[in-house]
Amino acid sequence: MIPFNSLDDLSLLRESVSLECKLANGRDGKGALPEDFWPTYSAMANTDGGVVILGMRERKGHFEPAGIENVDKVRTELFNNLNNRQKVSLNLLTDSQVREWVVDGKTLLVVEIPRARRQQRPVHLTRNPFDGNTYRRLNEGDRPLPDEEVKRMLAEQVEDSRDDRILRGFGFADLDMDSFRTYRQVFANREPGHPWNEKDDQEFLRLIGGWRRDRETHEAGLTLAGLLMFGQMSAIQEVLPNYMLDYQERPEARTERRWIDRLTLDGKWSGNLYDFYRKVYLKLTADLKVPFQLEKGERQDETPVHIALREALANVLVHADYSERASVLVVKRPDMFGFRNPGLMRIPVEVALHGGEPDCRNRNLHKMFRFVGVGEQAGTGIPRIFQGWKSQHWNPPKLYESSVPYNQTLLELRMIDLFPQEVISSLRSRFGTEFDQLEDGERVALALAASEGTVNHARLCTVSSAHPVELTRTLQHLTQLGMLASTGSGRGAVYYLPGQDMPTPDDVFGPAFIPMSSSSSASDQSSSVLTPSSSVLAASSSTSPQQWNEHGYFLTDQLPLPVINDLSRLSPALRERLEGLAAEPRRKKKMPREELEQVILAVCQGHYLTLQALAELLCRKPVSLRNDYLSPMVRARTLSLAFPTTPTHERQAYCATDTLPRASDAES
Repeated sequence: MIPFNSLDDLSLLRESVSLECKLANGRDGKGALPEDFWPTYSAMANTDGGVVILGMRERKGHFEPAGIENVDKVRTELFNNLNNRQKVSLNLLTDSQVREWVVDGKTLLVVEIPRARRQQRPVHLTRNPFDGNTYRRLNEGDRPLPDEEVKRMLAEQVEDSRDDRILRGFGFADLDMDSFRTYRQVFANREPGHPWNEKDDQEFLRLIGGWRRDRETHEAGLTLAGLLMFGQMSAIQEVLPNYMLDYQERPEARTERRWIDRLTLDGKWSGNLYDFYRKVYLKLTADLKVPFQLEKGERQDETPVHIALREALANVLVHADYSERASVLVVKRPDMFGFRNPGLMRIPVEVALHGGEPDCRNRNLHKMFRFVGVGEQAGTGIPRIFQGWKSQHWNPPKLYESSVPYNQTLLELRMIDLFPQEVISSLRSRFGTEFDQLEDGERVALALAASEGTVNHARLCTVSSAHPVELTRTLQHLTQLGMLASTGSGRGAVYYLPGQDMPTPDDVFGPAFIPMSSSSSASDQSSSVLTPSSSVLAASSSTSPQQWNEHGYFLTDQLPLPVINDLSRLSPALRERLEGLAAEPRRKKKMPREELEQVILAVCQGHYLTLQALAELLCRKPVSLRNDYLSPMVRARTLSLAFPTTPTHERQAYCATDTLPRASDAES
């Protein structure tokens, strides 16, 4: 049961749990279950669960109990509909998850909706999961899922392992035999007396899961796992048209298109998972410093960091949904390693962090890697990665999911000290001995705020195993002590060090100015290119023209970088350079997502670009550009907001995160 007993606790809860408040008065004012409860039930069940409070009104972050006169009627209606398959596909609730709550003499009904297990999803309305009857939670809204996404959920539901199906018409001719022979040699070297070493190739492949015979149909052949592990690229892509592997080594600690080494599906090598793993692991560990260690009298050449990278690389390959449109991507930079696999996690992130509950999407692939010493198939991969990073006192890994535009799971391993000495020194200088008297979790929150500029509840969850409500209390306690300041509410709350003012668009640009003589309607502003005269980003008449320099940058001491908020003010050279970087999206209405993201990062290097200016530069509609690209990139921390307290403000501005000066740089 989620702990809360007062409206103050409810305010704490909003930062850690998806929370909805709904009136349940009914037409007669005595109580009825609102119809919009059901999309929320489906969405929460298909995402991470949440809480719905019936009989409560929420206005701008403030809760006002309205009460339900006949609460028994609403409870009965709820359970009757939960068990009616014409209404909803599955009842996830027990009596303990639906409870009465009396506040200020008014009775409310609290409904705690759990996350549905993989085998239970999709939870949908009516008997038909398609045609907009299945929902997922996105930010604070309930979004109907497209049929393609629902089909993927259904496949995940019934297939414990996605890689054991027999591929008709495929056989040994579709395998890269050099890969297979190498695997057999590694297996034999590890287990020289193993009886499988005496088997022929087909029997060996069957024993490790790459070949299978169906006992009911007597059909036999190569499995998807066998083809993925040892196949030739062209054969794999016949079965999985979206199959793509990509490794990039980038020379600097920034997100950019340039790389100094790349391994991708270019036809110069087999293109299968085993070869990709072997080649990429060597590249990832090529320049790791290996300290001299003795164990049982023998030198150990493998550090916890080696183990963490090996687990991370294996995880990204065995948990991937190769039917998804996103690619497998591995990135090596001087400051971090990044891993992305297509497909959401099968278990909640918090469960994966603690380990012990394995639910691998491709179990045969996992088994094949385990036979050659990679992974343990015990649900311990993520904890081992975290332990490896903790051994170096680096910033804890960041594991998260994204469903925009495609389902994907991301893992960031940053080689940055969690408590850099300059950050700790600055905090001790600011707060004195009071800093050392704080609890460990409180010092972590302050260190994150100092090193990253801001901290929020979601970020703190990635570095702490404490209960989410306790983490909210931590942030609010620091606020009460005056060691943090905050803006925003609920899951949008942002915390920062006092005195580090968080500017708003009005502070920087002045009040929004829309020419009174403009004949443009509101709908005109959704056009793909807005002229400066129609943009709400035009500076107010009180803004001094000296705030733009000779290049056309808007200068302000409230932001760490200059701003481009009006393309017409740019110098010819600067505008030509930006339009050159944006040439492809300016010429094409549609282009691959990753390519457009790289263009966005390129044009946002070293300065902020306002939403309207960026939309004009890329020839895109501002709202769709923000929703489909900019907001997901902010969540992935590749883009940063100029105004984090108002993330969806129409005058928001964006810059590439890696070009922001660090806190220690600003103080020096």
